Amino acid sequence: MASVATVAHSQALVPYTPTQDAKSLENTSKTLLRQAAGLVQFQQYEQAIPRVALATQLAPKNHEAWLFLGTLYVQTQKYEKSIEALQQAIAIKPQDPDTLFMLGSAYFQKGDNQKAIDTIQSGLKIKPDNNSALFDLGNAYYKSSKYPDALAQYQKAVKKDPKFWPAINNIGLVNYETGDISGAIQNWQRAIAIDPKAAEPMLAMAVALFVQGKQAEAFTAAEKAIVLDSRYANIQYLKDNLWGDKLLNDTRKLIQTPRVRDFITKAPSKG
Repeated sequence: MASVATVAHSQALVPYTPTQDAKSLENTSKTLLRQAAGLVQFQQYEQAIPRVALATQLAPKNHEAWLFLGTLYVQTQKYEKSIEALQQAIAIKPQDPDTLFMLGSAYFQKGDNQKAIDTIQSGLKIKPDNNSALFDLGNAYYKSSKYPDALAQYQKAVKKDPKFWPAINNIGLVNYETGDISGAIQNWQRAIAIDPKAAEPMLAMAVALFVQGKQAEAFTAAEKAIVLDSRYANIQYLKDNLWGDKLLNDTRKLIQTPRVRDFITKAPSKG
């Protein structure tokens, strides 16, 4: 009996630690994800990240939580963290095309175009009709100066959705960089016809018209584009939106003309 008493005494000295079962942790994780989703509706991405990060700790096998976290990191330009989170999601669910597409986007934003191409292609093998992925793949090819490959992906996207003007706009970018200025103008006109408030094809068309010597039309289009979105008067912003060297060089010439330069200084800033 002495030994039993000793055991009982030693057990009494162990401090009590409250524990939560797996179901409780999972429910808490879901609550955090719902809270984060509410924040995302108001574009409060930074505030959402800690909640989703905690949700992944409470339910580390939850693929959706890791995908959500990776997406938030892309939104906040934390690409290394995004890649790590999305790789966790893929480890749980390797054949999920949406996760592969988001990982490809993260690689692209980070500047790793070949990994972006490989990853997006893997997703398209599973889900070949995803227009956004086709567009992203085209962009990765474009940034790699693989213009025929980029053009093929943009054309696939437009074939699936004839009103997908961003792909039409980027076909114009390819046209311009490869010397087909008339073709570029035609595609930018197509994009504007779909969305008359799209500043990017409007300014790009203005540049092309300017190069062709049609100054009056070019100035009118450039001013309209700047009114629609003054960010497009910023060369770095254009570069971030995939404008190539030829188009950027010609854009500098247009925005340095006295008329356009004066218009830019008077234009209200975006935001």
